[in-house]
Amino acid sequence: MTDIPVTIFHNPRCSKSRAALELIREKGIEPDVVLYLQTGWTKARLKDLLKRLGLKPRDILRAGETEAAGLDGASDAEILTAMVAHPILVERPIVETPKGAVVGRPPERVLEVL
Repeated sequence: MTDIPVTIFHNPRCSKSRAALELIREKGIEPDVVLYLQTGWTKARLKDLLKRLGLKPRDILRAGETEAAGLDGASDAEILTAMVAHPILVERPIVETPKGAVVGRPPERVLEVL
């Protein structure tokens, strides 16, 4: 097992998230698994992740979710507020390591930061 610290923001009901977690474990890494639908998000944590991802809130918005209704013309701040109120709006999985962070879609993208 390797000592690289890895965090996966995981939704166990999502096949892509499960596949990403499996890829990490196949590399001999036991990640810190954050069940973000249960723990939720803070604006500060999302802002930090977005900075590491090099993305804007809209880039990780699950626009097809019911809770995303009305966010078409929303500002970054409004989207972040919605993501904190409704964690399901954040794309998954997100994997973070000292090498960076990626959205694991496709799941093989997690290999970029391992």
